[in-house]
Amino acid sequence: MTTTEARPTPANAVTRRRRSELGDFLKASRGRLSPEEVGLPPGVRRRTAGLRREEVALLAGVGITWYTWLEQGRPINASWQVLDAIAHTLRMDATQRWHLYRLAEATPVRWSVDPTAVPETVRTVLRSLDPLPATLINCRFDVIAKNGAYTDLFAGWHTDPCVHSNTLWCCLTEPAARDRLANYDDEIAYLVARLRADYGQHVGDPDWEEDIRRLSEVSTEFAELWARQEVAAPAVRVRRLHMPDTAPMTFEITELAVSPVPGLRMQIYTPCDEATTESLAARRK
Repeated sequence: MTTTEARPTPANAVTRRRRSELGDFLKASRGRLSPEEVGLPPGVRRRTAGLRREEVALLAGVGITWYTWLEQGRPINASWQVLDAIAHTLRMDATQRWHLYRLAEATPVRWSVDPTAVPETVRTVLRSLDPLPATLINCRFDVIAKNGAYTDLFAGWHTDPCVHSNTLWCCLTEPAARDRLANYDDEIAYLVARLRADYGQHVGDPDWEEDIRRLSEVSTEFAELWARQEVAAPAVRVRRLHMPDTAPMTFEITELAVSPVPGLRMQIYTPCDEATTESLAARRK
């Protein structure tokens, strides 16, 4: 008689994927620290950069076997106190710490609601922000809605017709993006880190997994940034644009959470100087 291995249930598959993501995040975090940064002698014969597992375990006050199992994705439970100790040892900031908690299932997982059903009141607010360019985006940077000023501002962004309606996709796949976005490297790294931080709440979600897989296939740049395991929190950003037939423009980007729809946020472009205000007005004519 032959037996076949039972397929894991979807819930078990998501749990296994989450543990794998946790292990990769911990490895990347200790790989970014040198022994000197945590008060250890540099030592010799280190095959790779960063801290060893046993060093993290020692500094965090946990067993080396237990910590190894945690990185290997074994089915073990981690308390808040232990995760705090590991986060402190690995010099994690607040965003990285919460990412660690989510992956270790130490905080409730929040699955975002489909944001396409945007209340008309929210759309009214979006339109009323004109002449400030503004858009509604979700956690994956899908563009759900935009006002007229935003449409005019990015009218010359694409050299080919837009098929993605996604801020990250439009930057990574547009050949002229580096010319259009003056601080491209900083902004793309930040967007990918934001995506990684939100991904901690969506590990195993088919839409997220497929989106990340496709992005990794079409963009080596995305794949390399994604592999860094960097996470970032929402922050006011400065974005410098060099759009066709317009003088350089500098905007401050602010995000506001849209409370009626979890995971949805309003992104607003505010000119940083008078020249940008004038250039923005010129694009509306």
